Amino acid sequence: MEKANSCIPRPSRKRKLPQEGNDMLNLSLDELTDDLLERVLSWLPTSAFFRLRSVCKRWKSVAASEGFKLACSRIPSREPWFFMVDPSLNQSVVFDSAERSWRKLNHPPLLSNNCNRDSIPVAAAGGLVCFRNMSGDYFICNPVTGSCRELPPVNPDYLDRPLHAIAVNAYSNYSYKLILVSGDLLKLSFKVYNSSADCWEEKIMLRRKTEDDCTEFDSNVKDDDAMYFLNKAGNVVATNMQRSPSKQYSSVITLKDGDEIVYFLSSSGTVVACNLTQKHFSEYPRLLPVFFEYSIDVVECKGEMLVVMLSEFFESASLRVWRFDEKTKTWHQIASMPPAMSHEYCGKKVDVNCVGAGDQIFICLSSVDLCSYVLCDIVANEWVELPKCCMNGEPMNFMSAFSFEPRIEACV
Repeated sequence: MEKANSCIPRPSRKRKLPQEGNDMLNLSLDELTDDLLERVLSWLPTSAFFRLRSVCKRWKSVAASEGFKLACSRIPSREPWFFMVDPSLNQSVVFDSAERSWRKLNHPPLLSNNCNRDSIPVAAAGGLVCFRNMSGDYFICNPVTGSCRELPPVNPDYLDRPLHAIAVNAYSNYSYKLILVSGDLLKLSFKVYNSSADCWEEKIMLRRKTEDDCTEFDSNVKDDDAMYFLNKAGNVVATNMQRSPSKQYSSVITLKDGDEIVYFLSSSGTVVACNLTQKHFSEYPRLLPVFFEYSIDVVECKGEMLVVMLSEFFESASLRVWRFDEKTKTWHQIASMPPAMSHEYCGKKVDVNCVGAGDQIFICLSSVDLCSYVLCDIVANEWVELPKCCMNGEPMNFMSAFSFEPRIEACV
């Protein structure tokens, strides 16, 4: 009997879904309320937003609604886009990190109806990019929507001071600050534009931090000690401090222990930290001697300042990422490009311009002989060279990039 029972087929473990479940699976997006449809569509990649209007009349209406923008604002974060800058200041190409592809923005060229064409991007944060023209006027733009706003003019007296750093801090999709750091390196000050009040605040002086745990400015180091050459853009730059015109005021801003800190590079290649909360500034120790040839840039990754440096030694090139230890007052290497990749930059007078986004650093390497773009994951120490950008069958070369979150709800 036991043998006979063992031959009885067992019931299948597969179960049919109840009728209600089948109905849910057959639910169409057309049956969703407008509120639910807005929430569903808000999770699409930003690149898909450009196609929503062509799907149907209802989706076109949803894409233009304020409810859709509100739903998009509730998405915690979006994969960054990198706003590219080429020698002719063509400001309509981005690299989409989510799709790992180049994208030409469909709206008309930014700022074409708002200011002179000599405007160049100088800073970015959140979903916004800041532009500056030769007259010292500033414009805040949302590259995704093409919206642009001219900021009130800065006090002419402040424009006469040497400008060192421009930074944007986005507190929300509707509130941001533009920060200018200027003055002599021994007498710095900063000025803030507050979007909430739509005005420039009073200039604030920064005192030099003179505690034993910080280094003093080396008055013996002068810009005249450097060797010079013409870079790709035709500008004379020092070999110990190569800068692209679009990164002349390169800086990053962090929030550390409640203190807002702006970091920028001095003309001799050292990192200067301006604590806007405590109203003081200091200079970090130099990574390499002033007479060494290298290209350097500062980036921000997950709330901390890092330095990317390309240096040459014994006929070899090395590209490394460094972090500063505040306790020991020393630099520590945290990532290094494989020698097989960095070797091609040896002897090419390469200008390195970088921008951080999360755990990634987007690096533009350009010279007369080459132009390449590398994405570095500082956690995994993975380095990937990106494909060339071709528009209308023609390759494009870029000098630098600015990182921003592609958000249609970001207001200028």
